[in-house]
This record gives sequence, C-alpha cells and structure tokens, in this order.
Amino acid sequence: MTKAIHLADDAELRALLGDGDEVLKTINAMAEPRVTARGHEVRVEGEGPQSDAVYRLLESMASAVRKGHALSAQDAEYLLRRALTDEVPRVEDLLGKTVLVSEKGRRIRPRTLGQLRYVEAIEDHGVTFCIGPAGTGKTYLAMGLAVAALNEKQYQRLILSRPAVEAGESLGFLPGDLREKVDPYLRPLYDALYDMMRMEKAQRLLERGTIEVVPLAYMRGRTLNDAFIILDEAQNTTEAQMKMFLTRMGYSSKIVVTGDVTQVDLPAGRRSGLGQARQLLADVEGIAHVDLGEEDVVRHPLVRRIIRAYDAAEERSEESHAVIQ
Repeated sequence: MTKAIHLADDAELRALLGDGDEVLKTINAMAEPRVTARGHEVRVEGEGPQSDAVYRLLESMASAVRKGHALSAQDAEYLLRRALTDEVPRVEDLLGKTVLVSEKGRRIRPRTLGQLRYVEAIEDHGVTFCIGPAGTGKTYLAMGLAVAALNEKQYQRLILSRPAVEAGESLGFLPGDLREKVDPYLRPLYDALYDMMRMEKAQRLLERGTIEVVPLAYMRGRTLNDAFIILDEAQNTTEAQMKMFLTRMGYSSKIVVTGDVTQVDLPAGRRSGLGQARQLLADVEGIAHVDLGEEDVVRHPLVRRIIRAYDAAEERSEESHAVIQ
C-alpha cells in the first residue's frame, strides 16, 4: 500500500526533506517502510503499525513545513524514534518554539519534547529545577532564555553560577587573583555565553556587572532583585549551599537550577543539596521540576549510547548488590 503527502512547491519539499535529502535518508535508514519523493509528493510504501506511524509523522512534518518551518536530520531522527516507540509528536509545537536567535544568526530552540517542557516550565515558574545527563541542553537552553530576557529588558541582570568544589583554601597555591583561580571552573558558562552574543558585547556587560559569572560560594549574603539567576552543576552543592542559594532570590527574579545526579564530585560523606531540594520542594507552588533523559540528548549520537551503556552497567551493579545482600 502506498500513501502520498502533497507539497505545494519545491521550497516546501526541500524544507521537509532537508539539505541533500538528509531527512529522507534518515527515515529510510531507521524505519522499514520505504519513503520516496517524486515531484511534489512524498510517498510511504508499506503496511502495518510502523508504516502508519511514519506516514502520520510525515503528515505532521508537512503541516509544520507549510507554516514556514524546516527540518534537519537530527530533528527527523528524534521525531522518528518517538513516533516508532511512543506516539507521533505534533511537530509544529517543537519547531515553532524559538528561545533566542543569537547575534551570529543561530536559532536556539528546544529539540526534544522534554526540552520543550523544560523551556515552558522556566517561562511559567519562578524557580525551575532540571535534572538530566550531559548533552540534554539543561544549561544552554536556560542561558538562551536568560539572554533573550536580558535583551528584552525583562531583567536588569543575568547571574550565572557554579559550585567550584575546589574553590576554597585549596586554591591558594594557584597563581593569579581570585578570578584567575576560579575561572577554569566557570569556563563552560563563558563558552555558552560567547556562543549567544558577540564576545565584545559580552565582555562589556561583564565589566558593567549586567552579567555576572561567579562561584556559588561568593553568592552568600546577597539579595538578588530583578535578576535571571542560573545555578549550573547543582549536584555539587551541599545541602547548606543549596539553601543559601535559593534564599538569595529577590523581587522580580527567576531562578533555574540544573544538575546531573550521576556526576556528583562532592567529598565522600557529603550529601548533594540538589537531591534534598527536589524532595523538600516537590509540592511547593511556583516551583517546577523537570527530568530529562537519554532521549533528550542532542549532542553526537554516541553520547546517547555512552549514557545508555553506563546506565546499564549501574543497573547490573545494583542487581548484583541486591543478590549478595
């Protein structure tokens, strides 16, 4: 059985199939039904649940394309995985959400449904916790929203913070002033910032204090009004540090806390403040909790496989401990 989807012109067809037909190639590599393009038609040949899922996904893709959106191979891979294992996503909802267009012209947007829920949670809540593995866009999307809000003058300041686990007396032996000592721990935040705005503009805003990149330890004693505040790598906060950070929030401010509970670098015997905060604040009105997983990884496909391998090894280890006990 062959089902066809009609596009209006070559432009719509290119937007659907991607550069060099990369979307078409991705679908044919991942799914059994054969998908072909002829003229302004895209045809799905085959029968059964998988064929139906591919056809309904292509219909949803075509609907998004008709409204001016374009697809990439990365989009197609994620959407097809969801369509074959869960449900056919409404593609327009995902492609239509833009967080920020950087000064380099790059469009920053959620690329998975989990990321879309995360972005919407930040927009709708005063405090948002997001836990997930590396590559799920936890910090990058939050910074995109923060920079966009700063550009639109919704907030007067953008504050980016990380717990520098070694940023105490043990840094004393390192050469340089305080900033030179702690900057290596904060470098990922600078890298993301420079990806969203010209370095000259970022440096100017840093010098004025409009943007601050600071170790968590130096937030103590402050009240942060009219600020968009991001705490990254929050799994490395102690319980006391997390309470201190959350209570810095002033009027007209927004907080985003991100972390990966599988990568805790605290000394043995010290409990992570992130896990405790999630438990204590689970039912507090105005606070959102978002969990991202392997399916939300948007880095190189190998990152997803690496995470899966480590998760499987951890499950085997837990099972062996349970048997021994």
